[in-house]
Amino acid sequence: MDQKSHMKVYGIAVMFSVLVGFSFLGVKTCVPVANSLQILVHRYNFAFLAILLLMVLHIVRIDLRGRRKKNLILTAGTYIGFMALQVMGMFYSTSIEASILFAIVPILAQIIAAVFLGEKATLIQNLFVGLSVAALIVMLVMGSTSIRFHAGGTALLLLSSVCMAVSNVFMRYVRAEYRPIEISTAIIIGGCVVFNLAFLIQGAITGNSGTYFEPFRHKEFTIAVAYLGIGCILLSAQLMSYLLSKLAAVKATIFGNVSTAISIIAGVVILGEPLMPYHIICAVLIIAGVVGLSFSGERPREKTAKEIVDPQKIQIMEENKDEIQISDGK
Repeated sequence: MDQKSHMKVYGIAVMFSVLVGFSFLGVKTCVPVANSLQILVHRYNFAFLAILLLMVLHIVRIDLRGRRKKNLILTAGTYIGFMALQVMGMFYSTSIEASILFAIVPILAQIIAAVFLGEKATLIQNLFVGLSVAALIVMLVMGSTSIRFHAGGTALLLLSSVCMAVSNVFMRYVRAEYRPIEISTAIIIGGCVVFNLAFLIQGAITGNSGTYFEPFRHKEFTIAVAYLGIGCILLSAQLMSYLLSKLAAVKATIFGNVSTAISIIAGVVILGEPLMPYHIICAVLIIAGVVGLSFSGERPREKTAKEIVDPQKIQIMEENKDEIQISDGK
């Protein structure tokens, strides 16, 4: 990328971090009047209504006819799985535990990308990733009065983090096959269907299905959940898909840690929570890790076995053989 493109990509990365970083304000607003599943359902409802409106107005066009759907379904499915497992894990665990396990997603993404995409990190890159992850975990631990790990909750949250990492790697893997908006739309439609069905099933079992629209009696809930749906699902999925089409998986994923740090700092600034020296030190270290990773060199990318024997790519090469020969002067 040239310098202008570089600035655009990292500008979008900062926008993603800020959007997701302020999501905690929306969640805190929603929690007093709705449970976790209700919040998730209406987040996806707002995201679905927003993408539907964009399609009706012809601002967004989606046409997948004649194209393979398997990889798109896997990409969206792992993202939805991440959110579903996170909600289930939170029934048994605390938000601090969830944040700690979410902090390791860049490490998981690096391992998975190295295996399936051939994106091998240098030693200095691994050190920068470790610095950012460690600084975030220290900030979270020092800001917590107590940390209690529940075996079941920890397992669910760990699986959630793995799904997030896999989804990010998939987004990068399919970058030449699908546009970011197509990936975002698949995530939104799939999530809307899955979580609404989950709420209806839960309501049928517990007899609470009549509470579906109850939170909307509170105006602040409507505003907050609209932001969580449109800003933190539609826009953030679109921005992350774009970042993963331009950056190595770990370089894009590491900005999720910046979001968590922004959430903590925003709590200090907006909610008047106490500012401690470790907040400043850890925030600086997190940013240093992200900046260092962003501008460090990369090892040459190794071809994966999939790429070496991919029959579709072989077919494309055969179809363009004459053009290749002409360009080689043969």
